[in-house]
This record gives sequence, C-alpha cells and structure tokens, in this order.
Amino acid sequence: MPKRNRVFTGGNTTMLESLGLSGAAAAVYQAMLDRPGAGVAALATNLSLTAGQVHAGLEELAALLLVRASSQHPGQMRAVSPEVGLADMLAHQEAELAARQAQLAASRVAVNQLVADRAESRTSHGERLLGMDAIQARLEELARGARAECLGVHPGTRHRPEDLAAAQGANAGALARGIVIRSLYQDAVRNVPHTVAHASWVLDHGGEIRTAPVIPQRLVIVDRAQALVPIDPADTRKGALHVTEPGLVGALCELFDLAWATAVPLGATRTQDTTTGLSGTERELLRLLGSGLTDDTAGQRLGVSSRTVNRLMASIMERLDASSRFEAGIKAARRDWL
Repeated sequence: MPKRNRVFTGGNTTMLESLGLSGAAAAVYQAMLDRPGAGVAALATNLSLTAGQVHAGLEELAALLLVRASSQHPGQMRAVSPEVGLADMLAHQEAELAARQAQLAASRVAVNQLVADRAESRTSHGERLLGMDAIQARLEELARGARAECLGVHPGTRHRPEDLAAAQGANAGALARGIVIRSLYQDAVRNVPHTVAHASWVLDHGGEIRTAPVIPQRLVIVDRAQALVPIDPADTRKGALHVTEPGLVGALCELFDLAWATAVPLGATRTQDTTTGLSGTERELLRLLGSGLTDDTAGQRLGVSSRTVNRLMASIMERLDASSRFEAGIKAARRDWL
C-alpha cells in the first residue's frame, strides 16, 4: 500500500504548535495523519519519542478532540481530519478570544468608572483627600515639590508626637533646600514639652515659629499657589481639601499673613499690656466670654482646658476686685479692656 502524502510537508509542526499544541503532541498528530493505524510503539519509533511521551501527546490530542477511538483498530486511536478537528479547535479558540475581549471590555468600563469616581472627588475648588494617610502622603509630595515657601497654621495643643515626627521628616528636606518654613501655633503650646521640642528643632534648622492666643483653623500653604484645609475643622483627621484655585489660595494667604503679623516668635516672652496689665490670652479670653461663648468653647478656641479658663478668670476678677464674672465684665468694659 503506497504511503500517504504528509498533510504538513517537511515535518513542519510549527503551525500546530501555534494553535496551542505541544511539540510532541503536534508531531504525534502529524504522524497519525501520515500513518493511519500506527500504534504507540510505531509512533514512538518513527518520532524518536518514548512510549510515555506518545501517550502524553495522545492525551493532549484527545482533550482537544483531535483523536478518537479507532473503529478499525480496536484499542488504538485515529486522528480526526484537520478539516474537522482543527476547525473545531479554531472555533473553540475564537470563542475563548471573544470571551477574553468581553472581559477586557468590562475591565475597561470598570477603569473608566474608577477614573470618573475620582474625578467626582475633584471639585472646581480642589481635590478631597480622605483619611490621614492620604493627607500625609500629599503633605510629603508638597514638601518635596516646594520651591520657595511653606506656611502652616496648627491650632490646639493635642499635637501627637508621631504626627510631629512625620512632619519633621517632611520638613527636613525642604529646610535643607533653603525653603522658608513659617509655622503658627497657639500660645498654649508653650507649655507642651513635645510640641516645644518639635518647634525648637524647626527653629534650629532655619524655620520660623510664632504663637498667638487665637489662630485660624488648620492650614498649609505651599509657594502661595496651593493649600490644604480641613474638610471638617472639628475633626481634621477626617480629610482635607487640596486647593489650587488662585482666588481661594490668595484669600488663605491674606488670612495667614494677618495672623502671622500679630503673633509673637517662639522664644520671645509675651509682655503684658502696659495699660491693662492683661496678657494676650487674658484679653482674648475676656473677648470670647463677652461674646457669649461658654468656658469649654472659649478654652477650645484658646487651646487651653476649662480649668485654665477658670484660673485665668479668677486672676482677672482679683485684679478687677470683682465678686462675680458679671461684675468683672462690667468693670472690664468700663476700663476699656474689651
């Protein structure tokens, strides 16, 4: 019986391998097309493969429906013609490709939605940064990108040591590059050792620190071109708004400059008013209480406790020779202390 012509001339199995077959499976398939009825031993000898390799190739071909049980030779396999077997295989791969394309399309929609969601967080006034990690990351970026000046307002006295350490790390590089750093704190921090230590570090490295009895809300301004302000001033750890709109940033810069001009450099002793004998904190306390604020609210504005408010008011009442706060208020107004 004459030998059949090879379907793939020259023993070329590259085309079959490109369809996903291994080299051994492609060779076995081609040999079975060339020599119908050849058993495992004959295929192994013809292809210089082991019987195990031929069996593995047959299992791979069976999984792809390229071989079937032979009716003519019981216990053996026959090759399915390329017109049928490879056509089915291509159809299967095309279906997989279509599914993959559908998956990519769904992924593209998801990515576009993510971008849209982030865009919604960017208002015409700035970008919302939610959580302390996002805020700290942006502060580090701003510090690295600063070209001339960093301004900061830090109200209250509850500055956590770890937050100050993080700020110190961000400021170190900026100060080394000659960036001007001006930080504004409340007078009350002069009695908080770890905040004073941080402020002293800033001063030692060329920064400027001033304090005042009452200062604006928390604020960071970089190069007078962008700023961070809290989303919720009552809880600054919730998030911040990164502002770049010139009008808003300009107004924030004016607010900082006004507060800075009336503040006193850290290290300088705050002198009492020669006319009234009041310190800046005492005068501000009288103004706040006179406006109707409670001790707690006034203390929060000054960065001091209610106990300190009571102590300061007791000292003021003693100097005014007043037996009650109401009487102290009347006498302070008569002396033009308010």
